[in-house]
Amino acid sequence: MCKLRSVFTPYPDQRPGTSGLRKKVFVFQSKRNYLQNFVQSIYSSIDLLDRQGSTMVVGGDGRYFNQTAIEVIVQMAAANGVGRLVIGHHGIMSTPAVSCVIRKYKAIGGIVLTASHNPGGREGVFGIKFNTANGGPAQDAVTNRIFQISRTIEEYAICPEIRVDLATLSKQTFDLENKFKPFTVEIVDSVESYANMLRNIFDFAALKELLSGENHIKIQLDAMHGVMGPYVKRILCEELGSPANAAINCVPLQDFGGQHPDPNLTYAADLVETMRGGQYDFGAAFDGDGDRSMILGKHGFFVNPSDSVAVIAANVFSIPYFQHTGVRGYARSMPTSAALDNVARATKIELYETPTGWKFFGNLMDAGKLSLCGEESFGTGADHIREKDGLWAVLAWLSILATRKQSVEDIIKDHWQTFGRNFFTKYDYEEVDLDAAIQMMEDLELRILGKAFMGQRFAVGEKLYQVEKADNFEYTDPVDGRICRNQGLRIIFTDGSRIIYRLSGTGSMGATVRVYIDSYEKDPDKIFRDPRVSLRPGKR
Repeated sequence: MCKLRSVFTPYPDQRPGTSGLRKKVFVFQSKRNYLQNFVQSIYSSIDLLDRQGSTMVVGGDGRYFNQTAIEVIVQMAAANGVGRLVIGHHGIMSTPAVSCVIRKYKAIGGIVLTASHNPGGREGVFGIKFNTANGGPAQDAVTNRIFQISRTIEEYAICPEIRVDLATLSKQTFDLENKFKPFTVEIVDSVESYANMLRNIFDFAALKELLSGENHIKIQLDAMHGVMGPYVKRILCEELGSPANAAINCVPLQDFGGQHPDPNLTYAADLVETMRGGQYDFGAAFDGDGDRSMILGKHGFFVNPSDSVAVIAANVFSIPYFQHTGVRGYARSMPTSAALDNVARATKIELYETPTGWKFFGNLMDAGKLSLCGEESFGTGADHIREKDGLWAVLAWLSILATRKQSVEDIIKDHWQTFGRNFFTKYDYEEVDLDAAIQMMEDLELRILGKAFMGQRFAVGEKLYQVEKADNFEYTDPVDGRICRNQGLRIIFTDGSRIIYRLSGTGSMGATVRVYIDSYEKDPDKIFRDPRVSLRPGKR
């Protein structure tokens, strides 16, 4: 029943990036055994004794090729000695829910099928990544091992006759040759374990009063035809009492309705326009796999993601979970604005600045050093799981609204008045020539690290910026001492303002150069400019 098959040829391009392996769908479909090579490399990266009889979790965002990939993953799991797979209903499970389920079932890891905000469909992008037993993205040592195996792999193991019914909630067993125990596949409710976790974090009674009580607010949530539709409908509408029409685009589609499932002012433009009408008090949009979200207030008031995590930190005890656990530390990715630093400094809580990638946060959480974190790309989360969590962020904001009884805009403006404001924007230069991008970064590094650059002054309007420091960001992990170099170029000014240049590692084609501008202002007369600063990605 189970067989060893030749891989035909290894592939040199299967190095997992920050968020796994992402390629155009046609790469997976046209290159012989391309998927099988990478899946076998994942299984082979796990020690045989750990793999035998173990439990693993599988879920995806529902994009095109999702179910085809799951069939292969199931067949290969059986042949590689995995004892049980836990799979989301219809093969769909949000990335935060996968992390939750890995931890609940004490699985050795999970395979997440997503390319996040990238477009789906036949012409779109497909992705696959491995999460380890803590529920978070694999650390570099693991992904490097997967990559090395993928370059030398000669054969893969598969049980091609296994067929799984993903449409029925069930426990399916398969008797395999030379196995003492049958191979088991459990098709589980994708929402319930995750929803139960949230019930233990937030005050659902207070949230229900906010959303459906006598003086309830009106909300509009856009699932963007990604994985979050069932979660939003079940939790926000059915349980917390928001009307059914408060949630839109809630049917997961293989091509996300032909749109980018990316929660920003560009790709969630319909929601932004609806919010500008003033009918709704609170709005949010989610990305394809549910780990990121954009927050909007009445009249389309945009909450910058860097501000969002800072406001949650400043109001952290509005969330019952933190009333019980306390706050161990805050963290942000290096490109994210320093708004969170201002809160950490005022509250005397440790602040960690990490490279981009949620795995760095997970390491701090596992060591008990971190409670709340975020990044500028609309990702916010806490130590309840080891992934960023879009719906958690929405419920955190709703908890703050329920506690403070103010609008989103008033809460943000009060925050700026207290801590100052970080005007923040970024520019993405996508699909540029990799060699040219590397050369540009090297030339820029030479310029900013030169002695003549230190102390230089730059005038922008009435504001004067003086260079205090410039470097190529290097991170030493306080848990295990590992050093990550070349994480992005930083120009830091004397008032805390910054300019960041970084090459991104999560694109599917070419290189992406990202430029971040973070300008700090503490003058009360200057902080209340139009808050609708755009984070509009695109080719430039």
